Amino acid sequence: MCDFMNFKGRVAVVTGGARGIGLSIAKALIDHGAEVHVFDVAEGEEGDKVRYKFHKVDIADSVSVADAVSRLPANVSLLVNNAGITRDRSMVNMSDDEWQSVLSVNLTGAFNMARALAPAMRKAGYGRIVNITSINGMRGKFGQANYCASKAGLIGLTKTLARELGPKGVTVNAVAPGMVMTRMALGLPEEIVAKAKAESVLPELAKPEDVANVVLFLLSDAARMITGEVIRVDAGQYI
Repeated sequence: MCDFMNFKGRVAVVTGGARGIGLSIAKALIDHGAEVHVFDVAEGEEGDKVRYKFHKVDIADSVSVADAVSRLPANVSLLVNNAGITRDRSMVNMSDDEWQSVLSVNLTGAFNMARALAPAMRKAGYGRIVNITSINGMRGKFGQANYCASKAGLIGLTKTLARELGPKGVTVNAVAPGMVMTRMALGLPEEIVAKAKAESVLPELAKPEDVANVVLFLLSDAARMITGEVIRVDAGQYI
């Protein structure tokens, strides 16, 4: 029987992998044999406990991305675009910087990463890209015009890259979490978490590991015929 979740010999890059969902993805990949490189703006609290290789990178800056990618092994075949920020405010009160900074990290950052790593994947005839979007990029949310626009754009980018890279053996998919009980979410006001639970149809909200499990599936050869898809991990919030 083929072990689809064996990533031994694979090299992965996870953006925003020093904390939260990204850290869970990095840990899961390492546990399944991958060599993992984390691109983030700062090392996380668990950095000395996790066997990834950390690179301080501003993914919104294409020069920073190109420099970091030039230092990677030549055989990177797995990319998870997880890095994201929020600057919540109603549209009429949102500043230029609050709009642009979120678009730059969440959407342009993913574009910069894919553009830098896709050539090697195309040449090898193999690659897996998973973009972390959000159910709010599919439905919208009050006070998140910048975030929702960036995550909706990421879905469009996913489908376009799936078309462009598919002929060379590279799959591109997206995972759309709802409320995920990260350390940051656990610190939110109870009424915000309660609202997310009320929207859900399952009795509990997702944990970071639940998102990581779906990401690993899409990175694996078990998903070799899946591309251009968006899979929600949201306890049924969206429906």
